Amino acid sequence: MEKGKHISVLLKETIAGLAPKRGGRYVDGTLGRAGHTHEILKAGGEVLGIDRDDAAIAAVKAKIGEGQEWGRLTVVKGNHGDIAQIAKANGWDKVDGVLLDLGVSSPQLDEAERGFSFMRMGPLDMRMNQAEGRSAADIVNGESEEELTRIFRELGEEPGAKRLAKAIVKARGEGKRFATTTDLADFIEKVLGRHGAHHPATRAFQALRMEVNDEMGELERSLEGALEILAPGGRLAVITFESLTDTKVKRFFAAHVGKMRSLQQGGEVWEGELPRLRAVTRKAAQASETEIEFNPRSRSAKLRVTEMEGLDK
Repeated sequence: MEKGKHISVLLKETIAGLAPKRGGRYVDGTLGRAGHTHEILKAGGEVLGIDRDDAAIAAVKAKIGEGQEWGRLTVVKGNHGDIAQIAKANGWDKVDGVLLDLGVSSPQLDEAERGFSFMRMGPLDMRMNQAEGRSAADIVNGESEEELTRIFRELGEEPGAKRLAKAIVKARGEGKRFATTTDLADFIEKVLGRHGAHHPATRAFQALRMEVNDEMGELERSLEGALEILAPGGRLAVITFESLTDTKVKRFFAAHVGKMRSLQQGGEVWEGELPRLRAVTRKAAQASETEIEFNPRSRSAKLRVTEMEGLDK
């Protein structure tokens, strides 16, 4: 894959799941480079695109004017956790579909100065919105051993979380400061050692990125917000890249899809959380071997789609 070029994962599957219609209104809560959005626009839909990354917004705005369909795109800077508030503020009270592609884009990974990848030396940053919030360096150099352990264990599912946190705090006490991605990655490798195919810093870097950007909190708020603005029959499509986020989406969808419970006196009753949803994908869609070969970063992607039940259901 060409460096810096973003390839939208599960593109055909996502568009098939959303089923955009001419004149429909769709919110892309994680606009990125607008690969999915462009397909919705080509299908005749209107899109409200939200992103917190200035570079992504600038890249998409540069495309406006390249084709007639781009005139149906509205771009707003913001967090997808505020999706309901942003949509309503722009007059999009009810929509036909919402898309959340939760992955880090290829440009973000490939630009060393963003600090997302341990494969390239850059500042230990990891902020999606570089204008605000704590960087990964602030967390690594400032948090307690207990808090670092929690971050690595809960968000990175790192088995060596406590050992790594203890080593970082000990190194800090000896005057060590972590400033670059490779500096931290090399340190993690020394502490945890090499086991298996994945770099030992993979889980810790995931955890720091998720903590820096409050990704779990943003996801929870965006899922709730999406249901607030979806019209009856509207669809919500979510693409995840980590088991942690996929599990959260899966459980959220399942709770709203609910289940039928048999009654002792006969008949059955629906049990679940409102508003009621209908599962469009019974299990997560994943990238084909062909897509993985073309775009290795799609390997861990999972797509789940659900639909708002009609008012008469």
